[in-house]
Amino acid sequence: MLTLQCPYCGVQTDETELTPGGEAHLKRFGPDSSDEDFEGYMFARKNPKGVHFERWRHAYGCGKWFLAARCTATLEVFGTYKAQTSAPTEDIIKAVKAKRPDWEGFK
Repeated sequence: MLTLQCPYCGVQTDETELTPGGEAHLKRFGPDSSDEDFEGYMFARKNPKGVHFERWRHAYGCGKWFLAARCTATLEVFGTYKAQTSAPTEDIIKAVKAKRPDWEGFK
């Protein structure tokens, strides 16, 4: 079971109280974008096994969206941070590098 801590209210909860929101830190393309940009955003994303940055909503708690860094292969959580953050925090980057020295970095 996946357990995450909400960075807003501080509650540590399992995935049954959360709503997944997909990949974090994406450049989103809407109806005014080119067909190629929209297709790339919707369908042509990479999904490698390993460290991912994801959006989550504390649905049965404070209701706020937040971001999490975790490994999709092991469900290991490296940390959570507020949704308004444009990149993972330095302590999360350090936590990932400490456990995954082969990690290629945040892109």
